[in-house]
Amino acid sequence: MIVFDLRCLQSGDRFEAWFRSSADFDQQSERGLVLCPFCESNQVAKAPMAPMVPRRSVPGVEVVAQLAELQAELLRDSRWVGDRFADTARAMHSGEIDSRPVHGEATLEQARSLLDDDVPVVPLPLPVVPPSQLN
Repeated sequence: MIVFDLRCLQSGDRFEAWFRSSADFDQQSERGLVLCPFCESNQVAKAPMAPMVPRRSVPGVEVVAQLAELQAELLRDSRWVGDRFADTARAMHSGEIDSRPVHGEATLEQARSLLDDDVPVVPLPLPVVPPSQLN
């Protein structure tokens, strides 16, 4: 099915009508079967219309946006410790300092060492902009 914007050549009124195809419109129009719904004239022509282009959705964009919202919520009460993350996580795990939510940076070697020592850490799915770079 296709929808056309139509214009009555007699009254100037515009309206829409559905047809199986462009050829179907042409055949019905030639036989005088396409009528203006306002004045019932069969002097009807296709009006200029913009093509209907479906909105494209980029796969994964919504998922990444939801993930970013979730990560922001998880980090809301967390404190940025920067490159001191591994030392801070290890000190909290051993009881040297009070446990609290923190996030920061660690090298791959530091992260592996924390995991090998059963320090409960989790990598963040998305990059985090350090507070010093937000302004």
